[in-house]
Amino acid sequence: MSARTFTVTDLQRAAWGIAEGVKSATDELNNQDGKLGDGDLGITVSAGWQAVADIRESLPADVGRAFLASAKAIQQASSSSFGTMTASALIAVAKHTMGRTEISWSEIPDLIAIGRDAMMTRGKGNLGDKTVLDSLDAVRTVLAGLDDPSAMRAAAIEAARDALLAFRDRPNRLGRARMFAERSIGLDDPGILALCRILESLP
Repeated sequence: MSARTFTVTDLQRAAWGIAEGVKSATDELNNQDGKLGDGDLGITVSAGWQAVADIRESLPADVGRAFLASAKAIQQASSSSFGTMTASALIAVAKHTMGRTEISWSEIPDLIAIGRDAMMTRGKGNLGDKTVLDSLDAVRTVLAGLDDPSAMRAAAIEAARDALLAFRDRPNRLGRARMFAERSIGLDDPGILALCRILESLP
């Protein structure tokens, strides 16, 4: 199998890595979410990806169907807004990869854009609202033109961290956090932080 293609094996490895990584970040994410929300984001993210990791061995070779199964696992494990948004993104990506057993790594930025747009539609959000949408867009941008998975992982992590810093001193304008208005300035958005920890956990 070419290193230039993404297969269900890569999804299986990613699910396991993310599940283990975000498990150790649960308290950090809960604490950050508690400043702007319900304080349960760490539990949500951990439970969702653990659910995917639990079914990883049974995921079909069809990449689209594997993404769909992953979305359903997250939906069943977490009914929170973040879990719902994540599942919506995966479902959208599943529709565009159905029937394929491998995809080029160079297609990943387009798939991220598809997932981002699905989340924007579902959550009525826009870029600039200081949400995970902003970090997803930053990651998509930096990955354009890349096709080496190791280089893409490093670039994605750096872009997500940069987005976290860039939006720290802006107010939240979406979801529960928007109620804090100017008081959210100086605080990291929990969703942006969660994406950082997810990407850092990729094997």
